[in-house]
Amino acid sequence: MTSLEKTAGEAPVSRHDRMRSRFGSRAAVLAVAGGALLVLSGLLSWSYDDRVLGDLSIRFYPAGIQIYAMVIGVVGVVLGLLLLRRPPWLDPGRGLRALGYGSVAFVVAALVSIAYQAGGLINVNEGGWVGLLGALLILGAALLCPPEHLDVHSWPRLAGWQEISIIVVLLAVLLFTTAYTLNIDDAATFGCLLVVILTVAIALLGSGFGGYVGFIGQNNRRPLLLAAFLVAFLFPFTQDGSDANMSIATQILIFAATALGLNIVVGLAGLLDLGYIAFLGTGAYVGAMLSQSAFATVGWKPPFVVVMLLGMLVASIFGLIIGTPTLRVSGDYLAIVTLGFGEIFRLAMFNLDGNNGPDLTNGPNGIPAIPDLTFFGFDFGATHTVAGIPLGRFSNYYFLLLLLIAFVILVFTRLNDSRIGRGWVAIREDERAAEAMGVNVFGLKLLAFAVGASLAGLAGTIKAHQDTSVTPDQYIFLESAFLLAAVVLGGMGTVAGVLVGATILKLLPEKARVVNDYRLLIFGLLLVIMMRFRPEGIVPSKRRQLEFHEDDEDLVELAQTEHLEAK
Repeated sequence: MTSLEKTAGEAPVSRHDRMRSRFGSRAAVLAVAGGALLVLSGLLSWSYDDRVLGDLSIRFYPAGIQIYAMVIGVVGVVLGLLLLRRPPWLDPGRGLRALGYGSVAFVVAALVSIAYQAGGLINVNEGGWVGLLGALLILGAALLCPPEHLDVHSWPRLAGWQEISIIVVLLAVLLFTTAYTLNIDDAATFGCLLVVILTVAIALLGSGFGGYVGFIGQNNRRPLLLAAFLVAFLFPFTQDGSDANMSIATQILIFAATALGLNIVVGLAGLLDLGYIAFLGTGAYVGAMLSQSAFATVGWKPPFVVVMLLGMLVASIFGLIIGTPTLRVSGDYLAIVTLGFGEIFRLAMFNLDGNNGPDLTNGPNGIPAIPDLTFFGFDFGATHTVAGIPLGRFSNYYFLLLLLIAFVILVFTRLNDSRIGRGWVAIREDERAAEAMGVNVFGLKLLAFAVGASLAGLAGTIKAHQDTSVTPDQYIFLESAFLLAAVVLGGMGTVAGVLVGATILKLLPEKARVVNDYRLLIFGLLLVIMMRFRPEGIVPSKRRQLEFHEDDEDLVELAQTEHLEAK
């Protein structure tokens, strides 16, 4: 074959493509080398002092920080190898950029912790420096990677059982990671682990694996939902009766259930509510006043199922009361009014003590000594042994709150997919256009307040018994701000996003009490970073993601593909 025939039969390779291939090969070598060094660092000693960040002085027996470095190294090697033979639906370079910056931050944080606790960098052993070199090589590889276009139409389709197996494995990894994370008591080690988890998660999501996992999840919604609840159900069995961790878990579930109710008001209807914590407090006070406590102020003691319904009813009535005169305003004015309602509720609970008003709440003393629930002879305050594993009172309430979360998610998803949900979204996008199209704007706004308030009231009735006391100072404006932050940071209008946001905002203060004085500063910085780099939230809805990234062709193509798959 002549050179002319070769030229006619083969597409010419441009100089730009040759440069991309050359830089990609160099980046792959650097990424694999950096990942290998991080894996090697996990087998070496990081510190002379065996009291810093766990025992890091032992070689060839990795623990703690050493294992975290090896995890980052393995991910770096995998992404580097994918650069050599890149599937069209993956962009390993984008993942390497997140992995590079995150790995450098992780190693630097570990070295600073060793230097601070052991008395200088002289106490850092060879493992730390090898890990730093590996992290810098991965970062260098990331900077060499050219941007790539993702062809989401080329996603590989697997058999149904294979896709379900991937879902089960990923959720099992999530269960193990959560159980392991909660068992870490050292704040510095916990912080390093959090950096590693975020780094690996962002790297995998950014490289395209996240979109593919979401694609698999869309194809297997019911198995995914069942597997997620199975993993959540098995979580107490991984804690070996630990009341401390289960107490954190129950607080997260209560916070998440309340945030999902707020997600209806803010995420779907677009109404800024800064006093939402008052509805949770309403349900809690209803549960406390009708409980068997010696300090309860109401003589009627109905079954708890009736108490739950009353808590929902009273909270929804409060939602209607606050909504009817105030929903004529919007934006900042609505936020100010709801903020005022939250403060009015708190002050009213202080004053309903028999001196300034009816004796309903015992004033600032609240209603203490609320007994544990008893359902059909099942005592939530007793320890029960299942399969040889003791389950304490917090585990008992955890299972009850799982049922609550399932109910709240069911209500949210059904409303979101209904005509009412579409009306809320229309109001959020453009209230005047929605009204011009015949949407009952005021009625749907009022319904959003009532439904959201009722879900918070339902969670409050359980919270009263789980906390064993209710006082007015539990329901301050700061709690409303954190609920709103969970919705915004996690992803407005989504279930998974709110669950992730609620978990982060409730877990971090519990595990990092050493920086409790700087909690609000860290929280503010987190908000600024999120608004700069991911304003749509951690797990956003496709609609909001496209609003913030209209020029992202890959994202538009992904949304179109998922829409066609849904049809």
